[in-house]
Amino acid sequence: MLNLLLSMLLLFTNNPITDKKENVMKFELIKLPYATNALEPVISKQTIELHHGKHLQTYVDNLNKLVPGTQFENSELVSIVKNSDGGIFNNAGQVLNHNLYFTQFSPNGGGQPTGRLAEAINSQWGSFDNFKKEFEEAGTSLFGSGWVWLAKDNNGKLSIIKEANGSNPVTKDLTPVLGFDVWEHSYYLDYQNRKADHLKELWKIIDWNVVGERY
Repeated sequence: MLNLLLSMLLLFTNNPITDKKENVMKFELIKLPYATNALEPVISKQTIELHHGKHLQTYVDNLNKLVPGTQFENSELVSIVKNSDGGIFNNAGQVLNHNLYFTQFSPNGGGQPTGRLAEAINSQWGSFDNFKKEFEEAGTSLFGSGWVWLAKDNNGKLSIIKEANGSNPVTKDLTPVLGFDVWEHSYYLDYQNRKADHLKELWKIIDWNVVGERY
C-alpha cells in the first residue's frame, strides 16, 4: 500500500502539465535604483509613482495574463517584442521600454558621455550638442504617443529612431541605448503641454555609465 502511494505521488509531481505551469515565465515590476523623489525637480515623486507604480505595473500584469498558453510563455522579453503582435506586443514592448527608461536615470546623472559612446556620437553628429538638438527635435516632432531612441547596429553605428506607441528598435534588429518616453503620462503632471522643456531637462539625470555600458 505504501509503495502504491509513493508511486502515485511520484506520478503527480512529475506531471508535465504541472511542471509546465511552474515553468511559465513571470515578468515582474523592476525595482527602481533610486528613491521615488530622487529625480526631482526633473521628474517629480508623483510622476515616478504613477508612471512606474501604476502604468508600468499594468503593462507587467497584462503581459503575465496574455502570455500563458501561447508560443511566448517561456520566451525572453526581447524575443517576445521581436516576434509578437497585438496585445502581447504592445504590453511586452512597453515593459521593455520602461525597464530601459527607468534604469538609465540617476540623481547624480548629467554631464556628457565618455569613451566609445562619446566617440561614436561625435563621429555621427559632430558634437554632443548637435546630437542633443537632433534627439530633442525627434522627440518633440513625434506625433501622438511613442518613444525616441538612440540605437546602434551590429557595427556600432548610431542612429536616432522614432517609435510609435510601445515599439522598440529591437524590431529593426537594433540595440536600444538611450530612450526618452514621449507619452503624455511621462511628463504631463510636471510640464503640462511643454514636452520640449521636459526633454531638455532629462539630460540632467542621464546616467551615462549605464548608457555607455549598453553601447
